[in-house]
Amino acid sequence: MEKVRPMKPGKLEYGKVRLRPLEPEDLEILYDWENDLQIWRVSNTLAPFSRYVLKQYIQESHRDIFESKQLRLIIEDLGQKAVGAVDLFDFDPYHQRAGIGILIYSKKDRGKGLASDAIKLMADYSREFLGLHQVYANITADNTASIQLFEKAGFIKTGTKKDWRKTSDGWMDEVIYQLVF
Repeated sequence: MEKVRPMKPGKLEYGKVRLRPLEPEDLEILYDWENDLQIWRVSNTLAPFSRYVLKQYIQESHRDIFESKQLRLIIEDLGQKAVGAVDLFDFDPYHQRAGIGILIYSKKDRGKGLASDAIKLMADYSREFLGLHQVYANITADNTASIQLFEKAGFIKTGTKKDWRKTSDGWMDEVIYQLVF
């Protein structure tokens, strides 16, 4: 995968996006995103989040990834509008890897290259600043848009977890995509 340099000095910016930390003002947008039943299936969510819990999460988001083992950044477009979030999770500094997840919330913001730029930027950040050897994504087998997105970013399908997720329609396979630097 090509490096996404140049990043703007002092900012996580690339292409059409800027990644920034969570701010207290993000409470309502996180509340809307996290409690939208339409995305629970892809986010593996089973219960709603209260404003209280999300407020605590935002307050604790300043903790270092080495302590919390996760990092969530807000994706902003060039107009500084919050359009989604990108996460590193299951951060493992010993094995130098982390999972990566992404959300572009509104359908009108999808298909514009925002997710591609955010994944490339987060991968570069993971390699250059966190010293990771790889990032990986877990995607339900029917999520063709995410599969295409991660393949476009250079991720390789390395496995399938059979009947991994229980859904209202039955069991769903989950595919694993890895990007090894």
